[in-house]
Parts: sequence; C-alpha cells; structure tokens
Amino acid sequence: MPQGDKDKYTDKQKRKAEHIAEGYEDRGVGKKEAKSRAWATVNKESGGGNKSGSGRGRKDSKVSSRRGGRKGGAASSNRSAADRSAAAKKGWETRRRRGNG
Repeated sequence: MPQGDKDKYTDKQKRKAEHIAEGYEDRGVGKKEAKSRAWATVNKESGGGNKSGSGRGRKDSKVSSRRGGRKGGAASSNRSAADRSAAAKKGWETRRRRGNG
C-alpha cells in the first residue's frame, strides 16, 4: 500500500478529516497544510485506520475536539463585560428580525 493511502480508514474518519480541514481552511491555513493537520487530528483521536474487520475498530478519544471547544471560549473571556453584552444584544436583534428569537 502506498504511503498516504486512505483505504484503511472508515467513511466516518474520512468525513471527519474533511470537516476538520474545512475548518482550518476557513481560518486561513493553506489547503495542503489543512489536509495534513486534519489527518493528524483523526489519527490522534482514533489511533489510525479502523477498517480491519468486524468488531475490531477502536473507540475515538475525542481529546482534540474537546480541547478545541474549550479554547473557543477564551476569546470572549478576554473582552470586557460591556463588549460581550453589546455583542449578545446585536445577536438577539438579528435573531428576532429573522423570526428565530
């Protein structure tokens, strides 16, 4: 099997890597680097390809996803209470106008 071949990965792992890569690209990372980071994340969480036979897959650890979710709140905690409140009010107005509030 050639290096970089993804045949041993499940469809779920492939979808996960694609989704992670899109997130990196949205943040300005190059396409090749985003793909590389995405597969590194999938490998870290699942231990590599799981498509080896019935009942032989491993559970995902989700450690990287958890870390990313926790990091997400750090940006807002650095802002003042007034700034956070203004952003919340703006979001509320937008949702109310769209009928989602």
